[in-house]
Amino acid sequence: MDQSASDRLNRAVTFHGHLCPGLVIGLRAVEAVMAHPVLGQAAYGKLVCVTENDACGVDAIQSLLGCSAGKGNLVARPRGKHAYSFFDRESGASLRLCLQVNKSEQASRDEWQQTLMDMPLEKLFSAAAPDYEIPEAPRIFSTIACEVCGEGVAEPMLRLEDGKKVCLDCQHTYHRRW
Repeated sequence: MDQSASDRLNRAVTFHGHLCPGLVIGLRAVEAVMAHPVLGQAAYGKLVCVTENDACGVDAIQSLLGCSAGKGNLVARPRGKHAYSFFDRESGASLRLCLQVNKSEQASRDEWQQTLMDMPLEKLFSAAAPDYEIPEAPRIFSTIACEVCGEGVAEPMLRLEDGKKVCLDCQHTYHRRW
């Protein structure tokens, strides 16, 4: 492992709190993005990651690529897959990586982690264009007080119920639907 790869690993571990196979999956996805001729050159804040899981690998992406929910360039699309789509807002380049290997029942956690570290990227992930468009850029919305609890809510998250503007917590869900 060259020094820059070692530095990346240490930064990801420091951010996440421990080394684990899931973090290594994210670290390897970062390596694939950095090796991409366009995405690897994306300006800070212009790279967007759509993650299909909420597992440990996301922490490697946050700590090493600067994608975060707060900046609006880390978007969750929960599918339960070790899959990540990356988009460059400036160039339009995109790439979806999906883990293609599974842990064998005989392998220990450490063996699995080492397999993930050593496997060539082209065998570890499938690489294709995402089958969806880049998420829209983050927007700032007006905050409106819920007319039941009084708490401020971003306008698109309000609901109208009995003529009142209500937050999702105060809305009475209608359960009679099929």
